Amino acid sequence: MKNNILMVVNPVSGDIDKSELVEATTIFAEKENLNLVIYNTSGVSDIVNIKVLYKTYKPKRIIVAGGDGTIKMVAEAMEKNDVIIGILPAGSANGLAVDLNLPSTIEENLEIAFHNDYMEIDMISINGKKSIHLSDLGLNAEMIKNYEKSTIRGKWGYVLQTVSTLIDLEDPFTATITGDFSTIECLARMIVIANSKKYGTGVSINPNGVMNDGKFELVILKNLDLVVLGKIITGNMPIDSEDIEIISTDNATITTNVPVSFQIDGEYFGKETKLNIEILPKQMKVAIPNPNNEII
Repeated sequence: MKNNILMVVNPVSGDIDKSELVEATTIFAEKENLNLVIYNTSGVSDIVNIKVLYKTYKPKRIIVAGGDGTIKMVAEAMEKNDVIIGILPAGSANGLAVDLNLPSTIEENLEIAFHNDYMEIDMISINGKKSIHLSDLGLNAEMIKNYEKSTIRGKWGYVLQTVSTLIDLEDPFTATITGDFSTIECLARMIVIANSKKYGTGVSINPNGVMNDGKFELVILKNLDLVVLGKIITGNMPIDSEDIEIISTDNATITTNVPVSFQIDGEYFGKETKLNIEILPKQMKVAIPNPNNEII
């Protein structure tokens, strides 16, 4: 009797045709003598449907063809279930795949997704919503809001909306941040809630981030002029400057003086004035390219 593998495909993520991915995965599964069950997300009852498929087929692995939002959805559906998630990057930016150093070819990613060892990564709860990668208040969230309205997808879409957002830059907001550290009150352009190091564009925002250490980082960008922004984009994060402060913790509350744009893992969630944040340790098993469970 063949073992089952579930493949979850987001047909619309990244505005990318997934037919090549599905065909390659189907051929790979056949060669491995595995029964591949394919589920295409629709945006309606996906978590419930994935839970039903898991209960019916009991796969040891779930292969996800999509972006960070699709991966997060599968992780939420599989909460408390012992299943390994293999990633075939197919979103607009694929932030988690970038942080995991997944390769660029379908063939290499299939080998990792089907066969490699895994690491258990943390998730973050933000006002009851879960984040697996990077969430933030301020400039980047505003850019994502603009990106979601745009017809241009992929990295060029992000670049264009970054320029547009900077041109229309609003005043900085005042943030009060409390937790198991001295209270911080400051003006900020952006506050990142980071479970990892890099955005999907490859920009490193949290150089010391580790996805399985039981902590998250708050990266407070107090100034984002062109000099600071240029350093961040070119990989020279000015962590020792007065413009940026990084706090590592397992819980925090952020309160702002005005409603500020907010996003989770590349999805815009409107404006918020208060965020209650806590770490959720070892929430999902993800297949990784390094057999020693280390991320370089």
